[in-house]
Amino acid sequence: MKYILIMLLLTVAGTDHAYAQKPKNGTYVYQVAFDEWGGRSHGATVLVKIKGDSIYVIHNGGNLSGKKGEIIDSGIIMKHRKSGAWIIGHTPADKDAPEVGGCSDGPSVIDFKRKKFRLC
Repeated sequence: MKYILIMLLLTVAGTDHAYAQKPKNGTYVYQVAFDEWGGRSHGATVLVKIKGDSIYVIHNGGNLSGKKGEIIDSGIIMKHRKSGAWIIGHTPADKDAPEVGGCSDGPSVIDFKRKKFRLC
């Protein structure tokens, strides 16, 4: 019984990003979570601009390649069906992408609850 309870708690804890709400229209500062560095940001930040279902992720400085002000990603805010994560999709099919996030070939993941944008 303890094993089942522990597994249930770990499952809920690992998917709490699925329950975060999409932010209201506006511009926000998010940390970059580098997947190859265990999710650490190393000081890199992005501006996240949201208008309706549209999203733009813009270089804001720190340990990040490219120039400040460049668009890193843009698209449509949607939920990935398999993982429950919020993603930046480009086509409706992205909801069912085999992989999402930082080091995959799939859509980018954005964590609205923790204010983090995942990169590789």
